[in-house]
Amino acid sequence: MKLQRKTRRALALGALAVSGALALTACGSDDTGTSGGDSAATAKAGAIDCGDAKGQLQASGSSAQKNAIDAWVRQYSAACKDVQLNYNPTGSGAGVTAFLQGQTAFAGSDSALDAEEIAESKKTACTDGGQAIDLPMVVGPIGVGYNVPGVDNLVLDAPTLAKIFDSKITNWNDKAIAELNPDAKLPDLKIQAFHRSDESGTTDNFTKYLSAAAPDDWKYEPGKSWEAKGGQSASGSSGVAQQVAQTSGAISYMELSYVKDGMKSVKIKTGAAEPVEATTENATKSISEAKVVGTGKDLALELNYTPSAEGAYPITLVTYEIVCDKGNKAESLPAVKSFLSYIASEDGQGLLADAGYAPVPAEIITKVRSTVSSLS
Repeated sequence: MKLQRKTRRALALGALAVSGALALTACGSDDTGTSGGDSAATAKAGAIDCGDAKGQLQASGSSAQKNAIDAWVRQYSAACKDVQLNYNPTGSGAGVTAFLQGQTAFAGSDSALDAEEIAESKKTACTDGGQAIDLPMVVGPIGVGYNVPGVDNLVLDAPTLAKIFDSKITNWNDKAIAELNPDAKLPDLKIQAFHRSDESGTTDNFTKYLSAAAPDDWKYEPGKSWEAKGGQSASGSSGVAQQVAQTSGAISYMELSYVKDGMKSVKIKTGAAEPVEATTENATKSISEAKVVGTGKDLALELNYTPSAEGAYPITLVTYEIVCDKGNKAESLPAVKSFLSYIASEDGQGLLADAGYAPVPAEIITKVRSTVSSLS
């Protein structure tokens, strides 16, 4: 399994080299969900401490957080004009690999580092006895987006989702779906289930949910790489979203901000009395039960994929920014600390709701801010 993972990462890095970095720069008065246009942007930009930050800051990884990164960079670039931040949304697996190989200053990942990756970071990315650590910055519900003509309200539970994505349920008028949706006019239409082709933290979290909530129906090991047979694949959150939007009968999992352009989001039946809608507010109710399980400065979280509280949405992810606790490259350290300090700040976290995400709970983001200030 480790060999397969490394092979997939090598292929992903090849794609990274070909595609190049996506430069995210200031977009003038582009709306980030705040009111007041340029004056609001200027006010927020004025609160950013650029310090000695300058030069290019290379980063890559999670595509799920791209819309959050876009919003942050618009504000940060307006304040810190001597920094050009290039974030390439290659997927969590490729982003972690690029960071471990010293190609980027930080990585975005929707899964916390495993023990093998932390050990590798001590030999490669981090010097002076440092190691890679996880800093939770973005909370997001994983929406199950679907495109079924005539069906605007769809409820599914974990066992049914597991069977759909394992090619055990193949038509939208299947009895199991009909029982969950007695008032829906389900068409006689083939299900087109899409999954991620790249190593993805979104896949990791989605399969952890299926494994935890439907253990009798999902027999695959959770992970960044898709293991189930059948279905179709696409690269990145934007890739699967595009396929669902243009394919009648399609369904896939993606960060909620990608559920748009003709798609609807599935409501999830949990142990609560009512099915739960995918919203940032409902994701926050679930994430509030998360526990810090990392050691030292590492702030990796353990999530609860089977909440029973009313309104707690069970399929969530946390995107981590991955950096070295010490031994970061001297030329990029000021920009890394400046940017991460901003996105962990009250202003930075305040942009997340308008971008379709949820802020990190207060007791956790306070620890993140302290850790960022101590990076060396």
